[in-house]
Amino acid sequence: MKATIMTDTAQTAARLPALWKRADKAWVVILLIPLLLAALDPAQLGPSLRFAAGALLHTAPFIVFAVLAVGYLKATGAESLLARAFEGREMRMIALAALMGGLSPFCSCEVIPFIAAMLALGAPLSAVMAFWLSSPLMDPAMFLITSGTLGADFAIAKTVAAVAIGLMGGLATKMLARSVLFAEPLRNAPQPSCGSSCCGSARNPFEGKPAWAFWRDGARRRAFRSSAQENALFLGKWLLLAYLVEALMLEYVPSEAIAGILGGEGPGPIVLGALVGGPAYLNGYAAVPLVDSLLRQGMSDGAAMSFVIAGGVSCIPAAIAVWALVKPRVFAAYVGYAFAGSVLAGMAWNLIA
Repeated sequence: MKATIMTDTAQTAARLPALWKRADKAWVVILLIPLLLAALDPAQLGPSLRFAAGALLHTAPFIVFAVLAVGYLKATGAESLLARAFEGREMRMIALAALMGGLSPFCSCEVIPFIAAMLALGAPLSAVMAFWLSSPLMDPAMFLITSGTLGADFAIAKTVAAVAIGLMGGLATKMLARSVLFAEPLRNAPQPSCGSSCCGSARNPFEGKPAWAFWRDGARRRAFRSSAQENALFLGKWLLLAYLVEALMLEYVPSEAIAGILGGEGPGPIVLGALVGGPAYLNGYAAVPLVDSLLRQGMSDGAAMSFVIAGGVSCIPAAIAVWALVKPRVFAAYVGYAFAGSVLAGMAWNLIA
C-alpha cells in the first residue's frame, strides 16, 4: 500500500512539469491574481474583479466588431492582396508594403511563409523591411481596441506612425542596400517558428483570389467561425489579464513613481519609454489598458507613444519573424529602425497632444 502511494506520488510529480509546459501561462496568471488577492488583501479582491469586468464590458463592442471584421477578411482570403505590395518598382513597393503592413489584420507569425517566399523570389529587402516594421504595430482589431481605451486620436496617430516608420526603414534600407550591413541578408536555411497564440495554423494564407461572398462556400464559412472563435478567445484572454494587472497597478503602484520616471517634458521620458517598451511588452492588445493605467499615473503622452511603438516592433513574435529569416546584422538594423522611429513618433505625439 505504501509503495503504491509512493509510486502515485512520483508519477504525479513527474507529470507536473509536462502540465506546466502545456498550460497557457496567461490563463494561469489570470487565475493566480484573484487567489493571491484573496490570500494577501481580501478587501481588494472585489474592487479589482469589478474593475476588470467593467473594463472588459466597456471594450466588448470593439472586440466583437474586430473579431467579425478579421474573421471576414480571413474567410474571404483578402490576405492574398498583400502580394501586390511586392510588385512593380522598388519605391512603389516600399510605399505599398508600409501601408499594407500598417493596415493588415495578420500577426507577425502568419506572414513568415509569405515573406520567406517573397525574399526567395527576389523581392527587395527594403520593401520587406517596410512591411515588417509596420505590420506588428497596427491592424483593424488593434485600432478598435486602442480607440475604445486610449481614444481615436491616439489610434490614428499610432497608425500614421506605423506607416511612417515602415517608410523610414524601407527607404533607409534602399539607400544602404549596397553596404556591408545588408549584403547577403538571408540566413542559409531559415526555420521560421512562432510560439504566439495569435496563430491558429501554419498554413500559407496568401494563395488564390479573394472571395468576398465567403458564405457561399462551406470551407470559407468554417474558416470564418474558426477565426472568430480563436480571435475572440485571444482578445478576451489578453484583455482580461491586462485589466486585472491594470487594477493592481492603480491600487499598488505609486503614481509619483510613474510620474517621476516616465512623466515630465523633454526627450528623456520618451527615450526611456522606447527602451523599456520591448522588455515590458506583454502583447499588443494587453499593452493598451496598461498604457491607459500608466497615463493615469503620470506617464507623458510622448512616452506612451514611444512605449507602444517600440514594444510592438520588438515584442517576441514580431522579432522572431525577422530573426528567423535574416542575419543578425539585418536584425540589428530592424531593431535600430524601431527604436529611432519610436522616439521620433513619441516626440511628434508629445507636440500634438
